[in-house]
Amino acid sequence: MNTPLDSCVIDRLRASFRSGMTFPEQFRMTQLQNLLSLVEENEQLIQDALHKDLHKPKFESVLSEIQITLNDLYFAMENLRTWMQPEYNIGKNLATRMDDCFIRREPLGVVLIIGAWNYPLHLILLPLVAAIAAGNCAILKPSEICQATEQLLAELIPKYLSQDCYAVLCGGAEDTKSLLKNKFDHIFYTGSQVVARSILLAAAPHLTPVTLELGGKSPCFIYGHIDIQKAAKRLCWSKFFNTGQSCVAPDYVLCTAQTRDALLPALRETLRTFYGPDPGASLDMGRIVTPRHWRRLMDMLENSKGKVVIGGESREEDRYIAPTVLVDVQESDALMQEEIFGPILPILTIESLEEGIDYINRQEKPLALYVFSDETSVVTTVLNNTSSGGFCGNDGIVHMALPGLPFGGVGASGMGSYHGRWGFETFSHRRGCMNRSWLLERVNVLRYPPYSDYNLGWLRWATTFKKNSWGGCSVM
Repeated sequence: MNTPLDSCVIDRLRASFRSGMTFPEQFRMTQLQNLLSLVEENEQLIQDALHKDLHKPKFESVLSEIQITLNDLYFAMENLRTWMQPEYNIGKNLATRMDDCFIRREPLGVVLIIGAWNYPLHLILLPLVAAIAAGNCAILKPSEICQATEQLLAELIPKYLSQDCYAVLCGGAEDTKSLLKNKFDHIFYTGSQVVARSILLAAAPHLTPVTLELGGKSPCFIYGHIDIQKAAKRLCWSKFFNTGQSCVAPDYVLCTAQTRDALLPALRETLRTFYGPDPGASLDMGRIVTPRHWRRLMDMLENSKGKVVIGGESREEDRYIAPTVLVDVQESDALMQEEIFGPILPILTIESLEEGIDYINRQEKPLALYVFSDETSVVTTVLNNTSSGGFCGNDGIVHMALPGLPFGGVGASGMGSYHGRWGFETFSHRRGCMNRSWLLERVNVLRYPPYSDYNLGWLRWATTFKKNSWGGCSVM
């Protein structure tokens, strides 16, 4: 990839956008249907690529890569016509009562979508669904770390989607830097906070709006009365799914010492049920994506002052790390300084609900926050007194699979959101429109010079939104 090639592709897409070919509903629907066919007709190839890149079991590939993409496509296709309609439910005052006021959702232009390696299919295709639905042209930059999936996308996208409107550009970090020198109408990035800062710097000279889907240390707060067996199953599944390489995985557990002591045997039993006596031999346990990422996790584990009570085994040759649980972990521990992003689960103890909430609020705002408790008051109290990108009570990661919920971060965990309607809005410009009537000119003349206090008084009355000030209300 080089800058002249990037510019050539971008120019081709921009010419297509300016021609208006992506605007009609039928074009958008056709491209969404073609993307649906891409996924449905190549499911086995997708599974093979994901297994080669991440050793993903079929179950996880289908659930977290294929089906989540299909569901977002179904949702967008079902609702596209409604989303595209102008919005007329606009508040008016007396001065604008006879005017046609509405909001149009208009496509932004040529957008750049940069995917991540941990879910290399859905983290590139879900933003693409939204970009297509909103009427944009798009350049896709898959993660180079998952080369099998990257090459598969580069092969399939041109076969199924319009080459005049959508392109895949492959390459490494330097190629991405080169790509970012070009002007885009929106940049959608999923990945780390470190790279996100460079994305913002690259976008700044062009004043390009950016969506950042990042991560952080998502806590799982277990408090009060709880069915410990059910909690252990849901915690283990959400933490060790995709070998812990999920931006919304529970990063650590907060609980009382009493709850910890009850939880540990349940976690051991659950892990044995899930993966057998040797998780490394289980077909349902994936692998760390690269040797570099494996080494990073092992360094964190080796530098931790916590006590390993479950797991701890590893193999460098196949990048295996067993599901691992540590206790006696302090806030200053090596495992608590950054997002873990692997199958390592520290447990920190607190003595009260208030102490747990205070701990969460001392940290950067996480991408997700989980609360496990049979007591509704506990779940509600944590929800009302914390901030996070998303929230789920009594389970983990499943909230991100529902197209009707926005998915995105807040603060250091990201900016902007997508999935379903929320992605359509991200890739749309909400254009406020007013077509004025020639009627009620008696009101309009009040604004013309020469100015007077008398006219100003009447104009303030005619333009107010105070209920019943002129016998009407703010929304008509």
